[in-house]
Amino acid sequence: MTQNDLFGFGQTELDLEIARANTVVHPSPVRVRAKLLKVLAEIRGASEMPWDEDTLGYHQLVFPQMSRSLPAEEAAQLRFEFEEEVKRLLAA
Repeated sequence: MTQNDLFGFGQTELDLEIARANTVVHPSPVRVRAKLLKVLAEIRGASEMPWDEDTLGYHQLVFPQMSRSLPAEEAAQLRFEFEEEVKRLLAA
């Protein structure tokens, strides 16, 4: 038993769990950009939809969310390009 435990200054598991849950994580724009560009390159290079319906749905949900980690103008441009490629392949 430590002195902190005797006087109630120790952190309980619940305190630590609450602290972890309240921690805000800011993704690296460099890593996010690389991931988005990789997805965009994959769909740009395809002559037909490279993903099944579930994977397409995943990318349509996650791509815009991830783009929020980038500057607004860049994010909007990447989202536009992604949406245009999806439209192109769905129309094929």
